[in-house]
Amino acid sequence: MALENGELSKELLDSQAHIWNHIFSFINSMSLKCVVELQIPDIIYRHGSPMLLSELVEALGLKRERTHSVYRLMRVLVHSGFFVKQSLLTTSRGKDDETEEEGYLLAPASRLLLKDEPLNVRSFLLAMLDPMLLDPWQHMSKWFQSDDLTPFGTTHGRMFWDMASHEPKFNQFFNEAMASDARLVTSVILKHCRGVFEGLDSIVDVGGGTGTVAKAIVASFPDIRSICFDLPHVVNGLVGGKNLSYVAGDMFQAIPNAQTVLLKWILHDWTDEECTKILKQCKKAIPSKKMGGKLIIIDMVVKVHEGENKVLETQLLFDMLMLTLVTGRERSEDDWAKLFFDVGYSDYKITPILGLRSLIEVYP
Repeated sequence: MALENGELSKELLDSQAHIWNHIFSFINSMSLKCVVELQIPDIIYRHGSPMLLSELVEALGLKRERTHSVYRLMRVLVHSGFFVKQSLLTTSRGKDDETEEEGYLLAPASRLLLKDEPLNVRSFLLAMLDPMLLDPWQHMSKWFQSDDLTPFGTTHGRMFWDMASHEPKFNQFFNEAMASDARLVTSVILKHCRGVFEGLDSIVDVGGGTGTVAKAIVASFPDIRSICFDLPHVVNGLVGGKNLSYVAGDMFQAIPNAQTVLLKWILHDWTDEECTKILKQCKKAIPSKKMGGKLIIIDMVVKVHEGENKVLETQLLFDMLMLTLVTGRERSEDDWAKLFFDVGYSDYKITPILGLRSLIEVYP
């Protein structure tokens, strides 16, 4: 692996490039956060046509000295697929000569960063890249050598959920992040998986936050009685409506009765032992399979044997996120099946329609 005959080993240099790519990959994330905070996607969208670099700098209200820096920022995000670069011919005032300048358009992914896009993921992005959630990564090695439950606890001196219940600002940005994700996922489910909800008379959304999913279900299926169930500090003060109610409680103790229990992105937050307790409470809350009872889970199903791909890579990164912030993990189908059958559920069905996540129907 070293030097041979005075020539650099290609393998050595490739290894260095691979390491550097991982070292500096955080720059992609922070560059994306920067353009969201500067509202660059919104500015380009409102412009309505390819936007010149000079026009973008002016719209941002920045000094002209920042022009080349903006160019470099945009170059990274063009390469990452968030913007599209287009060459434009422009004519200066009082001159007939045409010059070529770069203009920018939104790529499909950047539309999810627009403030006015109903399904935008801005809140989720800003929450995940907040220093409160990034700092624990600096203490991973310290955590491995400690008895602390999570790196988040090592860093902040309290567990994630304890922080959410005692720090209103933290609770708010976490709930906004979850609502942001819920809007996108629910829109896909209600469009492509309507059959999952047809014929139901009631559903309880466990860990339903501020009710984004419950509201969407009622809007699409007015005859379904929808309950948003979460901890008191999340739902206290929230007002329901026709066929929509908010109930405070602890899913480890008891869950309101309904024909169906929905767990969207809940179980991956918890250990197998904790998931077993939750699943037992779900089973108590729903009727038999013969009476139409079922559990709907929206979570990742990690396909660990399908080789390298972007979906698997992101799922593995999410698994590390669960390791760092909470006590949970992402699970394979075998992991899920063991949980279900150990609790006494009879069968399950996985529908991989949600990109990184799947819709899992579980029957008592």
